[in-house]
Amino acid sequence: MSVTNIEVGFMDFLLSSWEMLLEVVILWAVYYMIFLLLKGTAAEQVLKGIIVICVVVMLTRGLNLVIINWLLTRFLAISVVAFLIIFQPEIRRGLARIGRLGIFSGEKEILGEIAKAAIVLSKKKTGGLIAIERETGLRRYVESGVSIDGKVTSELLNSIFFHNSPLHDGGVIVSEQRVEAAACLFPLSQSPNIPKTMGTRHRAAIGLSEETDSVIVVISEETGYISLAVNGKLHEVSDSMELGKALEKAYIPKLKRKSFLKILKNMSARRQGPKG
Repeated sequence: MSVTNIEVGFMDFLLSSWEMLLEVVILWAVYYMIFLLLKGTAAEQVLKGIIVICVVVMLTRGLNLVIINWLLTRFLAISVVAFLIIFQPEIRRGLARIGRLGIFSGEKEILGEIAKAAIVLSKKKTGGLIAIERETGLRRYVESGVSIDGKVTSELLNSIFFHNSPLHDGGVIVSEQRVEAAACLFPLSQSPNIPKTMGTRHRAAIGLSEETDSVIVVISEETGYISLAVNGKLHEVSDSMELGKALEKAYIPKLKRKSFLKILKNMSARRQGPKG
């Protein structure tokens, strides 16, 4: 068969099967949107279980296992309804995430509020730990703290980390442009390269940045220094203006991440001053 005949046959196949191909594309798009909807939440694992049940239902139907197929079909219908009821908050947050795909409106304002809060905490030498969620979901860490679901403002963050506040211990998680939770427990880094003099707050910031792609702002209670933890590295910054720029750069796509790290290194070098 010549190349021309193969091309003609392929075109005939596309023309005759375009409805099927369109259905495949639509189903894949729907699956991808649902994946984005529930990514990083407890509902993600439940959804995988429902997908497995769907596959088993189709297999039992093909093998003509009538009783098993009947039971699984009824169970699947109940599971979908229960899923929508139980995981309503996760679905709502996921819809908000999809609605702002590729849109960064408001994020600069949020990062500015975080930077403003950090500089106030720094001047007062009040410890602080703020994790900003990116692609990797922080749901399991949110569940370890106290739910807030409030607008991100400098005043709210400062009140959370106030010495007499019952929520000042632990970290704050900012997700979907909201203060999701406070008093959250982050994993402590076990890296042997971390100085033994480094406190728990900084170890928690590094630990979370090792396990997720979050950007974590940490304020030292002893010195008032502000640092950023990104990709398992801790970088000290000098003021809120530079912190705001660094936070913005952290949201640039991975291909441009090198420039972000370069900015952080320059900040650290400027803070340390000339050597010799």
